[in-house]
Amino acid sequence: MLFPKKVKFRKWHTKRINAKKQAKTVETRGISVAFGSFGLKAITYGRITSNEIEAARKVISRYVSKTGKVWVRVFPDRPFTQKPAEVKMGKGKGDPVGFVCEVKPGKVMFEVDGVEPDVANDALSKAGAKISLRTKVVSRV
Repeated sequence: MLFPKKVKFRKWHTKRINAKKQAKTVETRGISVAFGSFGLKAITYGRITSNEIEAARKVISRYVSKTGKVWVRVFPDRPFTQKPAEVKMGKGKGDPVGFVCEVKPGKVMFEVDGVEPDVANDALSKAGAKISLRTKVVSRV
């Protein structure tokens, strides 16, 4: 499970934003395949937990084995909190539970190199099924 070594603040604000405005925003950095030959690109906005990133990485590395290389281009640095079950409203904010990464449409999250195109396509599409937002497989142009 990925998490930062040290954080300045244990709890962050929720960053509530209008859903219509959020749907229009797109990523401006990390939008092209930079390291490998194939990549997994986000199509919708969402927050990916560290568990989702790890599950996708395991699937890709199982397909790629020793011949290829995998790059993970997202890191969960945003803490999220949760109150215990069956607790009444109020009494402050919940305890930090884990870390998430905020992903906007267009962000390349994973990259693969050193494998055949059909193997890379299978690996990245299976990894996309582990992530809670819509994705597509892209290749270097």
